[in-house]
Amino acid sequence: MKSRHKKLLVIVLALAGIGIAAALILNAFQSNLVFFFSPTEVAAGKAPTDRAFRIGGLVEVGSVKRDAEGLKVRFVVTDTAKSMNVVYTGILPDLFKEGKGVVAEGKLGADGLFTATQVLAKHDENYMPPEAAQALEQAAKAQKTLAQ
Repeated sequence: MKSRHKKLLVIVLALAGIGIAAALILNAFQSNLVFFFSPTEVAAGKAPTDRAFRIGGLVEVGSVKRDAEGLKVRFVVTDTAKSMNVVYTGILPDLFKEGKGVVAEGKLGADGLFTATQVLAKHDENYMPPEAAQALEQAAKAQKTLAQ
């Protein structure tokens, strides 16, 4: 094999290796990407049904129901326009309260029940997750538009 052919083979193999590495990295990135949706967007069918996503808003007052025998908790997340039932099995953050901001990560079931694998709560009086705050603002604008 000539020196020229060896160099060409090395270049082709290097490009193939770089292409494979890039494909693996992009695949890993895409599978770990989690999008945020408000209850209004989920009700409109914009949320994926086959992969995990985040839903955020306020925990509806009077909606938290704890299972007497385990760690299962059911609650309703609202953006003031639409509401969504959520079920979570695990220990909730200390700052999780009714009427406060929350972001839950999980999957939407065929029955419309959101099964959360992780629940995040706000960390002080003035903070709300940016996605949840934006969703609440959009829902309020939509309600004002409908009222006019």
